[in-house]
Amino acid sequence: MTSIGTGYDLSASTYSPDGRIFQVEYANKAVENSGTAIGLRVKDGVVLAVEKLVHSKLLVPGVNRRIQTVDRHIGLATAGLLADGRHLANRARDEAASFRDQYRQPPPLKQIADRLGLYVQAYTLYSSVRPFGISTILGAVDKTGPALYVVEPSGVFHGYHGAAVGKGRQLAKTELEKLKLSELTTREAVKEAARIIYLVHEDAKEKEFELEMSWVGDETNGIHLPVPKDLQTAAEQAAKAALETFE
Repeated sequence: MTSIGTGYDLSASTYSPDGRIFQVEYANKAVENSGTAIGLRVKDGVVLAVEKLVHSKLLVPGVNRRIQTVDRHIGLATAGLLADGRHLANRARDEAASFRDQYRQPPPLKQIADRLGLYVQAYTLYSSVRPFGISTILGAVDKTGPALYVVEPSGVFHGYHGAAVGKGRQLAKTELEKLKLSELTTREAVKEAARIIYLVHEDAKEKEFELEMSWVGDETNGIHLPVPKDLQTAAEQAAKAALETFE
């Protein structure tokens, strides 16, 4: 047997001779086939944005959301399989509720990311289950200030100033690195996030997409909410204008 996957990709609990777990790598491929999701941690909050590809004209706009609220102050955005994302959002809500019950205070984001990472990693240990085909961006403002984490299909999680997952993540990361995130406000970050999502969508411009955005910070009194419609519309118009000048 070779280490290209033959015979070693039948179970998430089997290593190949060179130490790879192919099922986890396949889960990462599922994420790469999805639209792009980004998170920006700025000086007064966090902004999440998702490029939600529209697979049919019959779908109702605004439903099948990829950004969800986990706790009053925590938002979650996913790239990958939609059903897996919903399941993980429900698990994150359970963890947040459990923390509140036990400690009588809002859960810090690192605690939720840690528990979620352990849960995701458990699905890489047994042959009876498969890894989650999603990467999850978690954003919040807690007692330590703005926080942003990404949980990968392997269960590993990292804290970020700016994060991108999904099909256009490389270009999105390049654009995020150009920004001085620690100096931006959430309002400015909304415009930058819209610009980046429209820029990465250029590679798949034959497909329709919806821009989903949410924020949490001083503008929302620390509560995770969708970006107001007028601000999102203005950000989208500015993004389209920037694209035209870029071309």
